[in-house]
Amino acid sequence: MLGVLGTGFWGDVMGRRRGFFAELNYQAQQAEKRRRQQEAAAHRAHVAALREAERAMKAHQRAQAAAVRASAVEKKAAEREAARLLVESRLAEVESKNADLASDLADIDGLLAWTLDVDDYVDLEALKISQVEHPPFEPGRLAVPAAVVAEPEYGPEPVYQEPAAPTGLSAVLGGKKRHQHAVERARAAFEEAHGDWERARDALHQRHAEAVARREKKEAKRVAQLAAAEEKHRQECEKREAEASAHNAELSKLINDLAFDVESAIQEYVGIVLSNSVYPEVFPVEHDHAFRLESRELTLTVSVPEPSTVPSVKAYRYVKSKDEITSSRLPVREQKERYANAVWQVAVRSLHEVFEADRAGKIHSIALTVGVDTIDPATGRPATVPLAVVAAERETFNGFDLARVVPQATLEHLGAALSKSPFDLVAADTSRGIRVRGQ
Repeated sequence: MLGVLGTGFWGDVMGRRRGFFAELNYQAQQAEKRRRQQEAAAHRAHVAALREAERAMKAHQRAQAAAVRASAVEKKAAEREAARLLVESRLAEVESKNADLASDLADIDGLLAWTLDVDDYVDLEALKISQVEHPPFEPGRLAVPAAVVAEPEYGPEPVYQEPAAPTGLSAVLGGKKRHQHAVERARAAFEEAHGDWERARDALHQRHAEAVARREKKEAKRVAQLAAAEEKHRQECEKREAEASAHNAELSKLINDLAFDVESAIQEYVGIVLSNSVYPEVFPVEHDHAFRLESRELTLTVSVPEPSTVPSVKAYRYVKSKDEITSSRLPVREQKERYANAVWQVAVRSLHEVFEADRAGKIHSIALTVGVDTIDPATGRPATVPLAVVAAERETFNGFDLARVVPQATLEHLGAALSKSPFDLVAADTSRGIRVRGQ
């Protein structure tokens, strides 16, 4: 019969929530985890295999296209080449999948080793913001004034030119009268031309004045928007500075409270430490914790993934006759051993990370439960199956050489209650207690 403990049992003690600084640290550690994974040899092999698979598939696609375009004589040869490249691409894909699988299994098998080469102590002073980085102010189009309105170009003003007066015999023979008529016509033409010029000048002047007014309005709007953008940027910079100051002040308070054994500060520091505990994506964990100053004991619960989520494939291979990539399963015994070993590693690793990070010795003991959040098949309700339950004293645990231990043996030595079959979600038997050292 499957043994379970309701999630409410732990819910009264702990909450699944990282504190502010723990969340900031968690995000930083996620980035560090990705960096370490990228440096790992298994990851490099996976990337190389993936690139080769992509290259082979593109080559196959090109060969297929060439076969379509080929003449009847060339068609068979092109089809053979396309078929060869298809096999090559499938084999490259298999290699990529196997490299990925090997990386995942290595990550699971190395859960404890992952943390032994790093110092789990968190320097809270290093979490302070020494300098606030502000983005430069970029006004964009607001920095560009509107184009200046060009002065209008008026046409030349008409000038009156009076017809020349007649002289000599022409003046005697009616020339004066004709001249008088010419003068009248010239004056009328001038007045009409000058009137047209004045109207054109006035129209140009009016359009210019309107254009200037529009520009001034546009410029006033731009200047106002630029000032508003500058003010917004200034306020954002001030906000970042204020947030950084508040962040640093909170850290200073946390550091001071830790020095004076304030319970909530120790609780917060443990949250930051646990946020540093970055697990591979193939085996994610969650931490809940509560610290009590009167006993100086940390109650820590670690939730591990269900067995069904852990890789069960042994290897991938390509079946040419069916053009299929198939997989072979790991023997059930190997699956059970790997999962159980992962659970034991998580338990030892969790104890190690907290004790190592607590240089000041604030925590004297840890009551640890490693379990699985699942659904009780009997009730259909959420439940937690405890797989490893152990209590560890600081001085005792710190005397172990974790680089040489067998995690299950370590837990048994500490008197842990261990599941007889974690893979089958058999709950650990805690009836005899967990503070009796193994013999």
